[in-house]
Amino acid sequence: MAQQKNTGNIRINESLTAGEEGATPWLSPSQDFAFGFRQLNKKDLYLLAIWYYRIPETIVWYANGDDPAPKNSKVELNSIQGLVLKTPQGGEIWKSGINMGEAAKGFLNDTGNLVISNSRSEKLWQSFDNPKDTLLPTQILERGGGLSSRLSETNFSQGRYQFRMQPDGNAVLNLINLPTGYKYKAYFSSDTWDSNLSNAGYQVVFNESGYLYVLRASNQIQLLTPGRVVPATENYHRATLNFDGVFVLYSHPKNFTAGTGSWSVIRTMPENICTQIIGALGSAPCGFNSICTLDPNLRPTCKCPEKFSLLDPDDNYGGCKPDFPAQFCDKNLPSSPEDFDFVELPNTDFTPGDYEAYTPYNIEECTKACLQDCFCNALTFSEGSCWKKQLPLTNGRQDATVKVMAIIKVRKGNFTLPLNPPNPSTAKKDQDTLVLVVSVLLGGSVLVNFVLVGLVSFSAFYFYNKKLRFSRSPHLERDMQSNLRCFSYKELEEATNGFKEELGRGSFGIVYKGKIELGEGIPLAVKKLDRVVEDSDKEFKTEVQVIGQTHHKNLVRLIGFCEEGLHRLLVYEFLSNGALANFLFGAIKLSWSQRTQIALGIARGLLYLHEECSTQIIHCDIKPHNILLDECFDAKISDFGLAKLLFLDQSRTYTAIRGTKGYVASEWFRNVPITTKVDVYSFGVLLLEIICCHKSVETDINGEPKILVYWAYDCYQEDRIDALVENDEEALNDMKRLERFAMVAIWCIQEDPTLRPTMKMVMLMLEGIIQVPAPPCPFPSFPYSVSTN
Repeated sequence: MAQQKNTGNIRINESLTAGEEGATPWLSPSQDFAFGFRQLNKKDLYLLAIWYYRIPETIVWYANGDDPAPKNSKVELNSIQGLVLKTPQGGEIWKSGINMGEAAKGFLNDTGNLVISNSRSEKLWQSFDNPKDTLLPTQILERGGGLSSRLSETNFSQGRYQFRMQPDGNAVLNLINLPTGYKYKAYFSSDTWDSNLSNAGYQVVFNESGYLYVLRASNQIQLLTPGRVVPATENYHRATLNFDGVFVLYSHPKNFTAGTGSWSVIRTMPENICTQIIGALGSAPCGFNSICTLDPNLRPTCKCPEKFSLLDPDDNYGGCKPDFPAQFCDKNLPSSPEDFDFVELPNTDFTPGDYEAYTPYNIEECTKACLQDCFCNALTFSEGSCWKKQLPLTNGRQDATVKVMAIIKVRKGNFTLPLNPPNPSTAKKDQDTLVLVVSVLLGGSVLVNFVLVGLVSFSAFYFYNKKLRFSRSPHLERDMQSNLRCFSYKELEEATNGFKEELGRGSFGIVYKGKIELGEGIPLAVKKLDRVVEDSDKEFKTEVQVIGQTHHKNLVRLIGFCEEGLHRLLVYEFLSNGALANFLFGAIKLSWSQRTQIALGIARGLLYLHEECSTQIIHCDIKPHNILLDECFDAKISDFGLAKLLFLDQSRTYTAIRGTKGYVASEWFRNVPITTKVDVYSFGVLLLEIICCHKSVETDINGEPKILVYWAYDCYQEDRIDALVENDEEALNDMKRLERFAMVAIWCIQEDPTLRPTMKMVMLMLEGIIQVPAPPCPFPSFPYSVSTN
C-alpha cells in the first residue's frame, strides 16, 4: 500500500484517517510533497493539508483552516463529490466538489498540485485553483484570484491580509476587516493597472524556474522577483503571504540532511511593512498602541511602549493597552499637569490620528500644550512642528528613516483607577428599591436602514464636542458615575433639525436622527422622552447612571444626555445598518458566517450584562428589533427600557410581566422570581431565528400559527437539522456548527429555568470549547403534536 501511495495516484474510495497510528500520507512520485493530516498544537485537532514531505513544518495548502477536524475524522475520494472530509460521526467538515462529470482518480504531482480527474484525465478540481497562503512554481493567479494569510503562525483560520490580482490588472497587498471582508487601502502594488486594460496585468505567474511576475495583456512581464534566483533543479521555491502581512519569496536547497538547511529570503513585499502601511483604518501589523520594527528577515516584530502591556499576553501582534488610566476630561480623575509625565520614543511615529497641529513649536511648548489639554494622550514632533493625538495610537513604527519623535503622555506613579468610583448621591438612595432603565429603543419596528457612516469613536467624539457649549445639570452631575456629555436642549434641537426625522418609538419616547456639524457631521441617535412624569424622570436618571457605566463592544453606547427644565433626552451612537430584524426577515439576507458572528456578539453582550458589569442587568426584551448592526455588521444590544437592575447581593427579583410575545419565558406567567434566565430563554428563541431566518411566530396559508421553537425541536428530534436552514449551502457545509448552535438554542428555551444554561455556559458551548450534551424536550408540561411542514 505504501508503494502505491508513492506513485502519486489516489484511487476512488481510498481514505486517510486523522491520528491513525502508523498511517502514511499520500505522496507525490518524487516524494517532494505529501497530502494528509497534520496535528495542530499537540491537540486532538487536525488540518487536512499538503506539505513538503522532507520539510514537514512547511505547509503549502490546507482545506479546513477555519474548522479543524477532530481525531479519527476521515478524508475519502469518491466519484461524485471528490474529496470529502467527515467527522467520526459522519458530519461533513469540507469537500472539494468537482466540475461536471464523474471522478475516476486523484493525483498529487511533483509540483505540489493535487488534481482530481475523470477517466479521460480531464481535470475536475485542483488545489492550484484554490490557493490558501502560498503559491508554488507553475501556479497562476488569474484576475479576481488571490491568497489569504493565516490568523497566526499556528492558527490556520483566515487572517487579516490578502494578496489579490485585481480586475484592473493590479496585484496588491491589503489588510481586511475580518468580520466583513472589507478591504482596506493597499500597502503594496505591482503598478500594472491600465484604465482600458489593453496593457493591464491579467495573471500573476510563478514559473517553473522560480520567478514570480505579473503578465500584462500585451505579453509584457513585470518581474516581482529581483535579479537571478537559485536554480529550481536544485532548490525548492515558494511564495507565501505570512500571517504578519509580509509576502515573501523563499528558496530551500533540495539536498540537505535532516536538521540542517533553512528557507532563504529572496524578496519581501513590501520591503518595510512597518513604514509602508499608512492607511487610516485597520490596526497594521502590530495592533493599536504598539510599535513595529523589522527583524533581520524584514519581518515585523512588535513591542509595547513603556507603561503599556500586551492586550493578549499570548499574542505579540494583538496590540497594547495602557497600564494606567489614560486621561479623560472628567472631574473624577486627577487631571492636573503634575499627575502626568512623558515617554519619548526617537525615530517613532504613529499615523494617522492627529487632531491638532502646532508650528513653529519646540518640544517644551508641545509637551506643555499637551499637559494642559485633557484630550491629548500623545504627541509627535518633527522639525519644529508637533501634532496632538488620542488613544488608541495607530500604525506605530520605529525606523532610522522615520525622522519623527513620538511622545506619549503617561500617568506618574502606580496610580490605578477604581472600578467603581464612590458616588455621594447613591448613599442617599434606598438600596432595596428596584429601579428600571429607560428604553434605548433604537431598534423599533419603524426603524429605517441607515445610510450614513457608522460608529464614531468615543475619543473622537470628545474632541469634536470640546467646542460645544454644555449646560450641565448640577443635580444630575452629582448622580453620575460615568464619562458622559451634557447637552443643552438647544444644541440637540439644532442637531436634529427641530426633531424632524423620526427613527423609532419606545414606551418612554421617540428616537430622532441627528448630526453635529463640526467640519464633518457626526451622526447621532437622540431619544426624546415624550412625557415627563415622576416615573419617567426616575427612569431617566437611572439610565444615565447605569447605562453610562456599561462599556462593551456589543452594547449600544450612551454618549450624552440633556436634563434641562422639563426636557429629558439621551444621545446614543448611530449604527448604520439598523436592526437585525431587517436582515433576518426582509429581502436582504445575511450569510451564515455573518449570522453566526452576530449570535456570538449578542451572547457576549448578554454575558457582560449578567456577570461582568458593575450592576447586574436583566434586559427582559431580547429580540431582533433590539439588536442593532454597525457598518461591519457587528451586533450591539439596544433598548434597556425593560431592564431590571439587580444590586450586587441580589440574584432574582419580582416584577410585572415584561418583554415581547414569542420571546417571553414561562416564569413571567407565574408568581415566581425572575432571574437572568429569562434573557437566556429569549436568546434561545432569537438564536433559532438567526439560524432559520424565520420569525418566532408566523402564520401559515390557512391562518394557523407556526411556532418556531416547536418546529425546531421536532427537526432536532427527527434528525432533520438541515431543514432549519433549507437550501443555505454555506450553513449545510458547516453542519457541525449548525448542529451545535441548534442544540444550544434548545437548551436555552427549556421551560424549567433551572435547566437553562447561564450565558457563560452558552458562550462556551457556542464557541465549541465544551461539548453540548443532548438537550431534553423543552416543553414537558405542554403536550403537543406539531409538524409545521
